[in-house]
Amino acid sequence: MHFTRPRDLVVAGLLGLGLGYLLFQVAYGSLPQLPLLAGITFAVLAVIELVLAFSIRSRIKSGRVVAAIGVARSVALAKASSLAGAFMAGAWLAALAYLFPRRDELVAAVLDTRAAVVGVVSAAALVAAALWLEHCCRTPRDHDREPTRGTTG
Repeated sequence: MHFTRPRDLVVAGLLGLGLGYLLFQVAYGSLPQLPLLAGITFAVLAVIELVLAFSIRSRIKSGRVVAAIGVARSVALAKASSLAGAFMAGAWLAALAYLFPRRDELVAAVLDTRAAVVGVVSAAALVAAALWLEHCCRTPRDHDREPTRGTTG
């Protein structure tokens, strides 16, 4: 497995943007109101991944034993989260692109615009946290490790 490439994130974001805009174009009138905190789930996941990233990073830097399977699972989680976050960021951006110009004519568009902003910010936070987690799971070069207590260098 290779680490996430920027083009993978761009493709996922563009797919979310295209499919999301198409959905809003075709079915906005029949969709229920978007809950204000609909996108907050991704922000919660971002916090969890940040905690995991800092935990793994501190273990690796201090030279403590880290289970390889745990790191591999963390990398898989980070990769999946960054792609899902990019896709959903594109979808929330599509919602904004559709709703923002219609705020003056549709009352529902004002409330849905707020929900879309929360969604975009949360999805972007998830992408950032996932990329940080992925970075923290890399094998450090020797000069990246902090010296452990009692050693001279």
